[in-house]
Amino acid sequence: MALNVNNNLPSLNIQHSISKNVTGANRQLQRLSSGLRVNGAMDDASGLSVSEGMRSQAARMGQNVRNAQQASDLLQVAEGSLQEVNNILVRMKELSLQSSTSTFNDRNRESIASEFTQLVSEIDRIAQATAYNEKNLLTGFGNQVSATASTALTTSPVTAVSRIALSAAVVGTYTFVDTGGDNTVTLGNGTTTQTLDLGIILDGADVATGTSIVANFDRLGVQVSLTGANVAGAAGSYTDGDLDGTNIVVESQTGGSFQVGPTDGFSNRLEVGSPDLSAAGAALNLTSLSVSDRGSARSAVTAIDQAVTAVASIRGDIGAIQNRLDFSIGFTESEIENTKASESTIRDADVALEVSEFSRSQILLQASNAMLVQSNVASIGALALL
Repeated sequence: MALNVNNNLPSLNIQHSISKNVTGANRQLQRLSSGLRVNGAMDDASGLSVSEGMRSQAARMGQNVRNAQQASDLLQVAEGSLQEVNNILVRMKELSLQSSTSTFNDRNRESIASEFTQLVSEIDRIAQATAYNEKNLLTGFGNQVSATASTALTTSPVTAVSRIALSAAVVGTYTFVDTGGDNTVTLGNGTTTQTLDLGIILDGADVATGTSIVANFDRLGVQVSLTGANVAGAAGSYTDGDLDGTNIVVESQTGGSFQVGPTDGFSNRLEVGSPDLSAAGAALNLTSLSVSDRGSARSAVTAIDQAVTAVASIRGDIGAIQNRLDFSIGFTESEIENTKASESTIRDADVALEVSEFSRSQILLQASNAMLVQSNVASIGALALL
């Protein structure tokens, strides 16, 4: 083997090894100091792409949890006020019944009427004062079904529609196609159409006597309650084909839509609406009532019963949405946990492994430095021949 001094190949090889060992030690130091296995795209390009998406999704879902919690707080404000409205209606019914009996004279009824009028005013005040972040909640909140423009409701003695509930339904006109004899009903708004087969819940072609059914057009966010014969408070009984050509008109109101999912779309939103619950509103309609005489007091009893039913129904809707929000929070928190666990698997550093690799790099670096000294021995020996 030739002895030369111009190129010390062993030394060059050792220097290359030292460079690799220094790079490795620096990489382990970065991972140990940051706690991340993937600090940049060069560490794991595909892993970085996947983990960044997961990190973004977890952040969005965290905001969704906060949105749902705040929505539940908003609904609790409305529900608390409605509890007091219900208490007032109960007192108004007592006054109506008190004024309905002949043991009281007209002078007595003046005092009763005075309190009755004050209670009506208090319902109005509560409706106007109930707000969350400057949004009034009881004078029309969220998208509403128009009771006057929706022919499915105005012709309820024929259609037997007792109630229409909305869940993420957009503003517009929804028209029924209900051909008799096939036990199916179609509802569409010009953009989305959904057909339901009611055969499994109908008694032949009719809603069974004394019962009601719910046609859930979930793609549209509309639930239609249909009644059978002899249902208390119902105006008619449904037979296949009765809805044909009728419509539902959904009108816009302030607020009512809660974003509880990470992307746009009806499946990531919960919507709630309440009608005008002031005393003059169509839901309660209390301003025309009087207890100043026995006849009007007796008429007021029935009207107040209807108002109590309306308030209870709205409170039921609010409670149902609150329960949905609670389940949404639980589901989202579980999803956040699992998403972060997945991101951790991809991105977080294994401290035990990195410490082991760092120790290995340090040992190799020390060994390489020692061998660099030895690689120069042969070149020094060449000087002895001169």
